[in-house]
Amino acid sequence: MPGPVDPVPSTDRPAGPMRRRIGRTAVAKTGGRCEDAAVRARGARVVLVLFAALTAGCTQEVVQAWRPPSPAPAAELGGPVVLGASGTNVPVLPAGTYVATALLPRLDVWRKPDVQAGKTFVFDPVNPVGQELSFLVTDAVRDGTGEAWLRILVPVRPNGASGWVQKSDVSIRRVREKIVVDLSDRLLVHSRNGRIVHRFSVGIGTASTPTATGRFYVWAQVPQADPAGPYGVFALGLSGFSDVLLNWPGGGRMAIHGTADPFDRGQMVSHGCVRVYNPQMRQLERVPLGTPVMIRP
Repeated sequence: MPGPVDPVPSTDRPAGPMRRRIGRTAVAKTGGRCEDAAVRARGARVVLVLFAALTAGCTQEVVQAWRPPSPAPAAELGGPVVLGASGTNVPVLPAGTYVATALLPRLDVWRKPDVQAGKTFVFDPVNPVGQELSFLVTDAVRDGTGEAWLRILVPVRPNGASGWVQKSDVSIRRVREKIVVDLSDRLLVHSRNGRIVHRFSVGIGTASTPTATGRFYVWAQVPQADPAGPYGVFALGLSGFSDVLLNWPGGGRMAIHGTADPFDRGQMVSHGCVRVYNPQMRQLERVPLGTPVMIRP
């Protein structure tokens, strides 16, 4: 088996409906203030690096004019923090872990749970593979008028970037699965309803191209045409990116993907992705979009 190959630059360009845009909001500084100007990324070139033959990939090039501040370390996975409105204790969501999907042709993401705060991003409702984007919900509040807002993780740099959406703009789905990757043990644990259903030894990033740690989620499900190819039988594109590969096509988006080489298991062999032996990767093919993925040191 040749050396590390992920992520792989690709010149493949998906055709027709497989090519999608991700909107963004440009912010221009004027007189020391930031003014929002919603911008649709027309004709933006989407580079899919987890593409094999006729399949689409699980990375995309994102033009990001505004960069949020470095996020605080992610807490353990769990349900949103539910706050009340105007001193009352009106729940926004029941306890649990949730994902949000857009109800409209675009999803406006705001800096704060307040429309006066300005937008940070505008997203198309689907990923480049044509799948409905599911954003992991990390917080839920009501503003002074009682309007419900959800804080979501967004699939752009820097890892951990987030914003707020109005609950009325999205549909909510409870997530009952999660994946935890322990880099020290080189172990992936997949659980459902709080019970472990799979536990696999996996390959991780090398010392020079380490697997990034933090809280992420499944951003794309990508079947692969060639099980012996660099991404094995299947790939789960993640919302996060490599901390060191900044100039790769697609921005160095991470993935959990297959490998035909059983000797990858338990080794530091990748450019930051998590490699799962093909027969075991088959068992992760049905992991839903939006499923939380915690990668620990």
